[in-house]
Amino acid sequence: MTAARSGPAFSVHDIPFSTHGSWFGISPVVAEKTYAEDLHLVSHQNGMHAVLRLVPLDAATGDRAETRVEATPGLLSWISPAGRVGLAYESPDTVRLRGTGVALRITAAATALTPFSGTYFYREPGTEAYVFTSYETGRRYRITILSGTVAEASGTQTLGSGDRGVTIGAGSGGVWEAAVEEYDTARRSYTSSATFDGIVAAARAAFAAFTDAVAPWRSSATPAAELAAYVLWSAAVDPKGFVTRPAVLMSKHWMDKVWSWDHCFNALALAPGQPELAWDQFSLPFDHQDESGALPDSVTHSEVLHNFVKPPIHGWALRHLRRRLPAPLTPAQLTEAYDRLTRWTDFWLTARRAPGATLPHYQHGNDSGWDNATTFDPERVVVTADLAAFLTLQLRELAAMAQELGMPDDARRWLRTAGATQAAMLDELWTGDRFVARSAGGGDTWSSASLLDLMPIALGEHLPQDMSAALADRIEAHLTPHGLATEQPTSPHYLSDGYWRGPIWAPSTVLVEDGLRRAGHHRLADEISARFRALCETSGFAENFDALTGTGLRDRAYTWTAAGYLLLAEAHALRCRTEPARTAAG
Repeated sequence: MTAARSGPAFSVHDIPFSTHGSWFGISPVVAEKTYAEDLHLVSHQNGMHAVLRLVPLDAATGDRAETRVEATPGLLSWISPAGRVGLAYESPDTVRLRGTGVALRITAAATALTPFSGTYFYREPGTEAYVFTSYETGRRYRITILSGTVAEASGTQTLGSGDRGVTIGAGSGGVWEAAVEEYDTARRSYTSSATFDGIVAAARAAFAAFTDAVAPWRSSATPAAELAAYVLWSAAVDPKGFVTRPAVLMSKHWMDKVWSWDHCFNALALAPGQPELAWDQFSLPFDHQDESGALPDSVTHSEVLHNFVKPPIHGWALRHLRRRLPAPLTPAQLTEAYDRLTRWTDFWLTARRAPGATLPHYQHGNDSGWDNATTFDPERVVVTADLAAFLTLQLRELAAMAQELGMPDDARRWLRTAGATQAAMLDELWTGDRFVARSAGGGDTWSSASLLDLMPIALGEHLPQDMSAALADRIEAHLTPHGLATEQPTSPHYLSDGYWRGPIWAPSTVLVEDGLRRAGHHRLADEISARFRALCETSGFAENFDALTGTGLRDRAYTWTAAGYLLLAEAHALRCRTEPARTAAG
């Protein structure tokens, strides 16, 4: 039975322990690149905030207990020779705790309380509950003692600086239990008929069902598939604040937003098994489209940023998404998607084309998603071939959608614009063996050693054969034993942890692999897929990876990396089934 499957073990130093729909996780990661000694309840409402510190104590002495932490999708445990404490999600906003032989101290992470910051603490009158109120999240956190004793409660109603918290220990039965809830202003006293073991079994079953849906093809040949599924499942949040629909955050570490191109990869990975959730991922940034048609740079609980945009890969993504969904879009969905994609495309054709120009421009590297790529070293306001290529694909998808919606005149108009955009890209930016970037305010051009210059391979079958072959050769020069370096390792500007100036990233890998395959360069596409899959199987699902060592970098629980692995692993598994003669590297 699926309920009996515990799922993959993982380190909470890399991946937070959380559940689908929750806005908080249990993790030692309390801020960007900041690791605490103890696990914390870390909420992502109003930003990333460590709210409660969870400290296991020796039940006999009251000293900190020496424990090891074990985590699987349904259960987090502190384990010592004297006993253990278990934690499991009963619902997205409630966790249950059970301890034997080990007590647990739950304190406010912040010791200082001011009129504008910190955590206030009080006992709820007439109950066995204690409540923390957090200025940072604007939420309350209630600890209800279900069995056992309160060994100590300190700092109730204390103002200013001080220790605030409660220690839960065993009563005469040797076992204690408690519940921790995150809620807004008021809630009925906690009650539940569920046993701790039943809660763990239900959580395991929920994760198993999700994994069976999104990765039914998994096998021993795809050993990281279940963990990739967990990264996506546990990073999902329920609608709240500016998050208008169920959403998969990029991470429940500090990258706790939905950026307006990251979401496309998550949507694609989820599409076959979780079609409604996939459609929500694709649609969320469009819920915040502004009057110019631009998508926001990012969306999260309490913030929508419009200071930058992201590249128009949405036509490319929608083309693949529609093929991967188990059922066609409804007429209403197709119409809405067409209208939204039209406005997004018109933004690039109007607000981002200089007077008299055919090609659009970026205003900063952030607009491309490759924030600090060396393409943008000479200037930031530039015309680039990757942008022209993505816009061409988007125009082609709009033409296909217009035809389906019975608008042949619009379809012809979109195709003409697509043809003109691609022709201008080839005429203005192709030198005969490579693409160059051009100043949007003048005629200066330059090339770089960035993989960004080679992203027009995403056009795939729409590129002339000699051009795609030249791009493929240059792409192969970026291939290290672990995957595609975003800056050639021989470049003087290469940095091992340089963000887009060297490390391997999932989105560039997926886009390049797809374009190469559609252009007929299957050998190179196979090699790129195999190396990236092996990288994830060895180094997990980091935001990016050192291209020469394969070490995971930055945020270590990044969902578009997990999504990229699932996409490539699924495609590889299906190729192996339909083409038995292919080698294992295929």
